[in-house]
Amino acid sequence: MDDNVPPKLFSHLSSAADVLKDHEMICIFSHHDADGISAAVILAKAMIRAGKEFKITLFSTLNDENFDIVKNCGARCIIISDMGASYVEELDAMDADIVVLDHHKGYTDAKRIHHINPHSYGIDGMSSGCGASMAMLFALQIDEKNWDIVHVAFAGMVGDKQHGNLTGINRYLFDEGVKRGYVAKEDGSLIPPGELMRSLYRSTEPYIRGVSGNADGVASLLSSAGIDTTKTSADLSDIEKRKLSSQIALKLLEQNVSLETLNEISCARYVFRNSNIDAAALASLFDSCGRSGIGGAGIGLGLGDKACLDEALCSMDETTEQVLEAAGELAPENMTNIQFFENSTSGFTGKLCELAIRYLGDGSRPVVGCTAMEKITKASSRCTHALLEKGVDLSVAMKAAGEAAGGGGGGHRIASGAWFPNGNEKIFLETLDKIVGEQISAR
Repeated sequence: MDDNVPPKLFSHLSSAADVLKDHEMICIFSHHDADGISAAVILAKAMIRAGKEFKITLFSTLNDENFDIVKNCGARCIIISDMGASYVEELDAMDADIVVLDHHKGYTDAKRIHHINPHSYGIDGMSSGCGASMAMLFALQIDEKNWDIVHVAFAGMVGDKQHGNLTGINRYLFDEGVKRGYVAKEDGSLIPPGELMRSLYRSTEPYIRGVSGNADGVASLLSSAGIDTTKTSADLSDIEKRKLSSQIALKLLEQNVSLETLNEISCARYVFRNSNIDAAALASLFDSCGRSGIGGAGIGLGLGDKACLDEALCSMDETTEQVLEAAGELAPENMTNIQFFENSTSGFTGKLCELAIRYLGDGSRPVVGCTAMEKITKASSRCTHALLEKGVDLSVAMKAAGEAAGGGGGGHRIASGAWFPNGNEKIFLETLDKIVGEQISAR
């Protein structure tokens, strides 16, 4: 046991793991982002080792339409990871053994199913336990041998921005992973790894205005630091590293990037035994696969398939170009309490929200992006820790605004999503703007 994880949580996970004993076939549903795919990979490996047949389905969100897929899957045993907290009542009504491993705030207590969520045990699911962390704890209750896949959980932590200062469940997994030799920590840097001309051009964390997506801008940055354009990050001397880091930091400060964001970018890297890929790179590959609609390739690469890795690398090249192109055109519009933009490319709205709130927009207002699909509009939102301190809670605001527009929503205080029928964007945005204003005024 560990001070970071309450004994009651381990006990509940153990009871949930016992559910699997009576079933040979398991249906797994998870989110399609880096955290959700990390969770799905962990669960897949655990099922393989337990000798279970399984099927994995990835969703961009768990809405009524996708819940119908869950309800009609025909499985007698279902695991839902990185989502499900908003559908506990409906899942309770199903005639199946169900385990929900979510870290988003729920609004209904489970009566029959196993809903295991950090928030239920006094742990903040926004910062101290992600979907992959919960899946990892569950996998360990199935078999202690699963410690050797703990590195995958760190991709989920990075994907959900929980890796800067490890606490709670994440800290427990780190301490035990280090003790067993599966995980190590290295100093972080503002300089992206690899060939500098390529890595700086493709950089979105950090997104450097005039450099990211701009080959001439990259060459100019390197020249100002006195660094040859043929060099890689590994080639740099300590003096060159300091010069380039200083140049990057100056550019970011000029575009009003907060010190909080600068610290997050340069936080520690997590590296793994017998692997030449770190947690951030693995998270980027998973995220690219999920948002490009090839989540199966992400799961395959997580299980060690070389062909899937090659496919994921190609996908990441394409999606990075798309994100850079969209970011170059991003110009959020201000309302009284929020800023918003429309995005025509499905799958990248959340990433663009992150770039807007951290690097491109007005950090004093939450940012929301809307993408119109065939029948519904999906919305993603982000804010800062400074806005949280002012009373902003996007999980509450997005849920209420989505419902007011005929849909739903939810997530974390700092990052949340919503959906509603096409044509109701004005209702959604005006409601969201009003609610955020009320949250701030209440403080």
